[in-house]
Amino acid sequence: MPRVLGIVMAGGRGDRLQPLTRARSKAAVPFGARHRIVDYVLSNFANSGIYALYVLVQYKSQSLIEHVSATWRIGGRLPDTFITVVPPQMRGGETWYQGTADAVFQNLNLIRDFGPDLVVVFGADHIYRMDLCHMIQFHLASRADVSVAARPVPLPQASAFGIIGAAADGRITGFAEKPRSPQPMPGEPGCALGSMGNYIFTTDVLVDALAEDAARRTDHDFGRTVVPDLVNRRRVFAYNFRENRVPGARPHEEPAYWRDVGTIRSYYDAQMDQLGSVPAFDLDNPRWPIFARSIEGPPARILSGEIEDSMFGEGCAVDDARIVRSILGRGVRVAPGAVISGAIVMDYTEVGPDARVIDTIIDRYNKIPAGARLEPDSPDSGGLEVHRDTSGILVVPRGEPAGPLLQAV
Repeated sequence: MPRVLGIVMAGGRGDRLQPLTRARSKAAVPFGARHRIVDYVLSNFANSGIYALYVLVQYKSQSLIEHVSATWRIGGRLPDTFITVVPPQMRGGETWYQGTADAVFQNLNLIRDFGPDLVVVFGADHIYRMDLCHMIQFHLASRADVSVAARPVPLPQASAFGIIGAAADGRITGFAEKPRSPQPMPGEPGCALGSMGNYIFTTDVLVDALAEDAARRTDHDFGRTVVPDLVNRRRVFAYNFRENRVPGARPHEEPAYWRDVGTIRSYYDAQMDQLGSVPAFDLDNPRWPIFARSIEGPPARILSGEIEDSMFGEGCAVDDARIVRSILGRGVRVAPGAVISGAIVMDYTEVGPDARVIDTIIDRYNKIPAGARLEPDSPDSGGLEVHRDTSGILVVPRGEPAGPLLQAV
């Protein structure tokens, strides 16, 4: 392996995930019963044996900073082993990051100090498993200056991605960020080759490209300006994510599973993908785990009730309730007579007696009153603030902790 430095772009605002991003950045949004969205990309780096990581943050970053600091404690005395959160340093002027490329440019000192052969720049807001070593081997074998992780996306959805044109050997011949009329892939007319927003750069190529980009009036974005500009004068290749394999993957899992969880619907659906007897994304993989924060607390406790195809975090307590195809976070308490179906109930929420929670996302620290009706067709929300997403899913914004908690962010 060459000397590799990882940079994780975790500064996204996540406006389309409102109200879940009202008090936190997109990468910090809880996901499943135990994780945050950022844990998936960090787990991919750790499982791939890449332990030198800078996590670049910006908007509403306190929750993310505290989570990464508490969850990802590695290193100690081992050299080149660290996961460090980097807020905007404003070393080149009093400005926030102006784009993804500008965020890395403002931290070129970190790259120069580490002295890597390769810089791996990945986003922090996708759900997937990926062995980065495979992509690094592809980069080296192709003698690439830049490698872009790519996967086919259905043509009707392709205008939301950077779309790649590539030769048979993978060399990129064209790159258009979110085009109105995406070009289909040769041999797959129903799909276009979409960028995943994950890049490997040979270090000197990255440093030169960022310096040139900073001197011009551009969007200072990898997908919009830096990579398209390099296509015409450097060896830029598309790495086919469909060829990536991780140890321990189950036969029933969707091959090359990857989800952009940038909307309420996609966020909800990706969590439901982890349920069922044959989940599309199976968390039960000890050879490629998705690491979570270790919390001291009691195990989940089911006193009585009807439970079907659901997931529970530590410290949950269910008493004579019906829970169907739902995800309950840590410390959730469900009172007698409550019905929870197709729902995501985040940490330390209390669901009162006889309440109904259907097709709803409830953020942390909420109290659902007795008899409340959180259902798409019900006008009675029990006095709670409720956001009705255009997809039909209800979202209850984050509440306030009843008392001091170590997990209060």
